[in-house]
Amino acid sequence: MIIMTESAKSAVTRFISSTDKPVAGLRIRVEGGGCSGLKYSLKLEEAGADGDQAVDCDGITLLVDETSAPLLQGVTVDFVESMEGSGFTFVNPNASSSCGCGKSFAC
Repeated sequence: MIIMTESAKSAVTRFISSTDKPVAGLRIRVEGGGCSGLKYSLKLEEAGADGDQAVDCDGITLLVDETSAPLLQGVTVDFVESMEGSGFTFVNPNASSSCGCGKSFAC
C-alpha cells in the first residue's frame, strides 16, 4: 500500500523515540488544501480510530483512514534533508498533477 524509504523510516523512528507520550502509529491522511487541491498530513497518534487501516512498515505502524486509503495506494514517502530545510515528500502514482514542494497533489 504505502512505501517508506529508509530515510523516512529513520526520521519517524527518531520522532517516536523523542516523544514522551505513547505512540500507536503514524497517521497519514489526505486533506483538502495545499497548492494543488489536496495535501498530505502526518501526525503521531496515541491510538487508532475506528475504520483505520493499520499498515506495518518494518515495525512502524501507519494509520490510514478509509477516505485517504485509496488516494495513498502505492505512495512512496521519503524524508529529505537539504540546505533549504528538511521534511517528508511524497511520490503519488494516483496524482494527475502535484506541487513542486511534493506536499500537495490533485487527482
